[in-house]
Amino acid sequence: MSQPNYAGNIIVNLANLPEFLRKPILQKRLSEFFSMSKEDKQEIINNALQAGPTIQFDRFSTLFKTWLEILCSLSEEQRVTMFSAYITEIASHPEKIILFNLDGILEIYFTLTDEQKNTISNSIKRIVDSLDSDSKKRIYLVIPERAKKEIGI
Repeated sequence: MSQPNYAGNIIVNLANLPEFLRKPILQKRLSEFFSMSKEDKQEIINNALQAGPTIQFDRFSTLFKTWLEILCSLSEEQRVTMFSAYITEIASHPEKIILFNLDGILEIYFTLTDEQKNTISNSIKRIVDSLDSDSKKRIYLVIPERAKKEIGI
């Protein structure tokens, strides 16, 4: 990528903020995401996938949990839009998820309330169920078995 990763830099900076600052800033950035063009959304997703593994995991886990909590408060349509963008990119380029601590990410998911976990797993299951067979195969290869079982895919 020849352009600077501005979205990645924002993600790294957000990860280092205290929650009282991080949560409202992240909420605002998420609301902006939904009004972006498809190309801009894809660039944001790519930058996030590039930046995520570079963040110290304890900081990343705090940011990721905040992101999930905010997504739970959004509409199903917005949640599906966000998760679809990530899942589609990962299905097209599974290597982008390899550097992530997927077991650690699943542990973050487990710290959510049962209602939040159901909200997220239902959205993800809906998206994965709608994928073509090749995309499903690629997604199944990168998702840990424990996560597949938890989500029900």
